[in-house]
Amino acid sequence: MITVYGIPNCDTVKRARAWLTEQGLAYQFHDFKKSGVPPAELAAWCEQLGWERVLNRAGTTWRKQGEADRAAVVDSASAQALLLREPSAIKRPVVRWGDGRWSIGFSAAQFAELIS
Repeated sequence: MITVYGIPNCDTVKRARAWLTEQGLAYQFHDFKKSGVPPAELAAWCEQLGWERVLNRAGTTWRKQGEADRAAVVDSASAQALLLREPSAIKRPVVRWGDGRWSIGFSAAQFAELIS
């Protein structure tokens, strides 16, 4: 089963979910806002994808953090602490594919490659 992690009002998450639906692929959606971020999953994302990719430094949630909070993010552990507290700072969507692989972000070409 494919699991899409994100927030429902994110445009990129909407595009990813629409693409999966158009391809006839079943998936479950994990809403960060309602269900939080599973710490074990976050650790897996940071390990497999790299914490630098998981942390969305271009987003408004990151920019709203104080200078001291931003400066304190120097490694995977400090990034995970921030992301558990501020799930909207996670680059979206994070997808767990049926074969156990992870991806982050959305492009139709990337998703097509991952399902082939």
